[in-house]
Amino acid sequence: MTDAGGTLPAIAFVGLGAMGAPMAQNLLRAGFAVTVHNRTRHREEPLVEAGASRASSPAEAARDAEICITIVSDVPDVEEVICGPEGVLNGLRAGRLVVDMSTIGPKAARAVQHSCAQSNVRFIDAPVSGGPSGAQDASLAIMAGGAEADFQEALSALRAMGKTVALMGPVGAGQAAKLVNQVIGAGTFCAVAEGLMLARKLGLDETQTMDVIAGGAAGSWMVERLAPKMIGHDFEGGFKIELQAKDLRLVIENADELGLPMPLTRMIRQFLAAAAAEGHAQHGTQSVISVWERLSAS
Repeated sequence: MTDAGGTLPAIAFVGLGAMGAPMAQNLLRAGFAVTVHNRTRHREEPLVEAGASRASSPAEAARDAEICITIVSDVPDVEEVICGPEGVLNGLRAGRLVVDMSTIGPKAARAVQHSCAQSNVRFIDAPVSGGPSGAQDASLAIMAGGAEADFQEALSALRAMGKTVALMGPVGAGQAAKLVNQVIGAGTFCAVAEGLMLARKLGLDETQTMDVIAGGAAGSWMVERLAPKMIGHDFEGGFKIELQAKDLRLVIENADELGLPMPLTRMIRQFLAAAAAEGHAQHGTQSVISVWERLSAS
């Protein structure tokens, strides 16, 4: 636990995918002692070369940790790495803190908190936005849900990984904010794709058009980062279509419970499904332009 002298807490980090690996690297750079585990074990090796310890299971990773951070793909993965037979709760000492940075929705976050509480372990949810590039340069937006004291305990670690870090409310509030983020983000990159197709059909230089737009009211992170990739058909890297589709599934599940129609988000889900059907499930969300190109072919 961070003390008055500024000692950094020992961290267990579980999940070393496109987001988790650079996030763990940033913790190491900030001076944290980090023990890592990943289901695909070879992904641990670059972290070990950078100074991390490695563990054979989430439980082993958590054994000597003061804070355990998890970031995996979906609800079943979170349940497995935290609550499963070899999960974090079978190694983490009572009174310690779990910080889940996956995107799983408010209901699942509260269920995981309940499991943690049964083991006398504290929990906050802290999903992130900014994609792999934000994870690499520690510029993520981090939306947390939990008790103020728990948030403050995790804050030094969160600030090592993100530029904007905020406590949104109790457990589940971070997940709620992330769902809002995903609705707006998905709507924006689909609008960028549609706008690019209009520019192309009108005979405009697509790059010049996006450069001008980036300086005006329609400018955004999506215009600056994804439009050039769409124009160049650079579909590698970035946030995967299948993960964006999963996040919007969580949005719709919550919307249905609340009685919200959300027609735009439902339509965008269809575009993501179409992109996945065209072979882009593992590509970045910029590959969604392929759907507009097919629809616009003449």
